[in-house]
Amino acid sequence: MLKSFQSYAKINLVLNVEGKNEKGYHLLDSVVLPISLHDTLIISKLKNAADSYLTIDDFSQGSIEYNIASFALDKMSIKYKFDQKFRVFIHKNIPMKAGLGGGSSNTACLMKAVNQILKLNIPNEELKELGLTLGCDIPFFVDCVPARMQGIGENLTRINVKNNYFVLLVKPHDGLSTKQVFDKLDEVEDSKKGNVEGVIKALEEGDDDLLAESIGNSLEAPARVLLPEVGKIIDSLKEDGLKIVGMSGSGSTVFAMSTNVKQLKQIAKKYENTYFVEIAKVVK
Repeated sequence: MLKSFQSYAKINLVLNVEGKNEKGYHLLDSVVLPISLHDTLIISKLKNAADSYLTIDDFSQGSIEYNIASFALDKMSIKYKFDQKFRVFIHKNIPMKAGLGGGSSNTACLMKAVNQILKLNIPNEELKELGLTLGCDIPFFVDCVPARMQGIGENLTRINVKNNYFVLLVKPHDGLSTKQVFDKLDEVEDSKKGNVEGVIKALEEGDDDLLAESIGNSLEAPARVLLPEVGKIIDSLKEDGLKIVGMSGSGSTVFAMSTNVKQLKQIAKKYENTYFVEIAKVVK
């Protein structure tokens, strides 16, 4: 019997890099929002199978990062002692190398789905601990609610969002490697951090002016150097009259957030023939 599960994308309103820990992992302070753009995982149990099978329908950027979901399934079977094998098909809508968390979201979604299908009753906190061994964004996607994410992704604090926001996503055809962007960060001096407390206050009170002046991403400056189109899109969206504009994750997706969906749809037409363009809602 086939079961389907939605695997949501995310945007970072703030992504501050706060140095490294003793193991060399980057320490982050980020405000992350789930959005309605999603992949779909179609999962079925296999009978008398020696292994699980995971396939995706988008090989535009390669499928190596999606091995992470297979690793999570293997780790779950060892930790929770089950032999059940699965066929997993991932229908992709979230572009890869986009800073939208597609691979991490798919992994968290698969872990939660297996937990539900097999009725393992694993608490979310345990799934987060397991997910953190595979990627810093995975714990966020287990709960998949607006949150402040600190440390290497292990410290999550839920945030209330007053307004009903829509998000315009504009992504150049070229993606950006997370490692490449972080490596470039060490060479860039004008990296601008966001104001985490200001963003949280703005979201809770519905203050768009405060939100616009508080968002920021330490990785935007190196991303602009590696892929100048990122900067061009950010500057262009601001010229179009949008205030809350930034880059998500390590790029290359640029977002604009507004409560005025008509305005976003009108502006989207300007970019849809050149870039990947999508309009989504913030999931609260």
